[in-house]
Amino acid sequence: MSCFSSLLVLLCLYNLSFLEALNGGFSVEIIHRDSPKSPFYSSSETKFQRVSNALRRSINRGNHFSKSMVFPNTVSATVIPDFGEYLMMYAVGTPLRNVFGVLDTGSDIIWLQCVPCRNCFIQVTPLFNPSKSTTYKTIPCKSTLCHSVLGTSCSSSITKNCKYDISYGDGSFSQGDLSVETLTLGSTNGSSIPLPRTAIGCGHNNSINFKGINSGIVGLGRGPVSLINQLGSSAGWKFSYCLVPETPNSKASSRLHFGDAAVVLGPGTVSTPLFSKPQQVFYYLTLKGFSVGNNRREFGSSLSRFGGEGNIVIDSGTTLTLLPDDVYIWLESAVSHAVKLNPVQDPNQVLGLCYRGTLDKLDFPVITAHFRGANVLLHPINTFVEVADKVLCLAFQPTQNGAVFGNLAQQNLFVGYDLKKNTVSFKQTDCTKM
Repeated sequence: MSCFSSLLVLLCLYNLSFLEALNGGFSVEIIHRDSPKSPFYSSSETKFQRVSNALRRSINRGNHFSKSMVFPNTVSATVIPDFGEYLMMYAVGTPLRNVFGVLDTGSDIIWLQCVPCRNCFIQVTPLFNPSKSTTYKTIPCKSTLCHSVLGTSCSSSITKNCKYDISYGDGSFSQGDLSVETLTLGSTNGSSIPLPRTAIGCGHNNSINFKGINSGIVGLGRGPVSLINQLGSSAGWKFSYCLVPETPNSKASSRLHFGDAAVVLGPGTVSTPLFSKPQQVFYYLTLKGFSVGNNRREFGSSLSRFGGEGNIVIDSGTTLTLLPDDVYIWLESAVSHAVKLNPVQDPNQVLGLCYRGTLDKLDFPVITAHFRGANVLLHPINTFVEVADKVLCLAFQPTQNGAVFGNLAQQNLFVGYDLKKNTVSFKQTDCTKM
């Protein structure tokens, strides 16, 4: 039986030596898009211009979640690539070709731009040419793998290759061949981790409606061809990350862990159930309420319109935390009551509650997010963002669309996903020391 004949393709991806190599898990470096290490980095932009751009991307991304939630059967529901915040460098093909992909827990496919390309956006590295790789192979239409991925079709050529066609709510899209290829990840211990026969999308017609120079997407969502599900039992269906706060003097990089290296354990670890929804690749949690200091409020009824159980998406690619209007109004009022200062206006006119000062000087309250079975403490570095010189704003935004727990709220938290147990775990951690 060939690897293409059933979903057992995922088990055919790895040979014995590779399985043994992954037994202890491994970690890779991930880079914030506004870090000087990032291909997105623009030295002509000020720190605050980059913050403003990130906040606007975050709000636009929230609108994409609403489209996905309202129309769960459309292909555009499967991926939200165009406002990602963290990048991973990896190599594709034989010989190796380095590329950057936007890391996205809201995406379920790994795709990159390929030659020949009828329509491609600008990227920092040369386009991948599959004809020059000895390990590249297209997938036949008759394979079960082809039919397991949303948005696939059969080519009209004699070869009858599997084609993918992914479109997004903002008009972005990627079209090309669903294929298998060797991807190579650079482990933080200096070794290389080859991933032979990994299913990828080789895009020959692509458009992204934002200014960026990445090569495509590295999906970590729930779909069958996301990176974590292709690693599967080799990584124990576990991954985690620890996001380093972006500070002017920090040279530390964030880390993405797989397998045993991804397990979140020890004092202070709390866990909450993961929920899934039909035709959705997002990771859903259940948020019960918030506390601002000792002031607690439950929001079951307000959040129930977003699905009851599984009422908020945890997402690596959204900067802000997005909340229903009435939940946000209470939170802003509670924070305003706790902070004995006069508010100021956000000069970017994006965020609603701002103060003049610095994080180390102002006395901001700790906000607790009460997930089902897990109380997660959010310190000022998680809840306020500096949008202009000595102007700090509450990093939450009201929305009439789907609620999202964004990546600012996840900084300095060791966040672990266990897709076998269907849990997400949190632990307060200094991510610069991991």
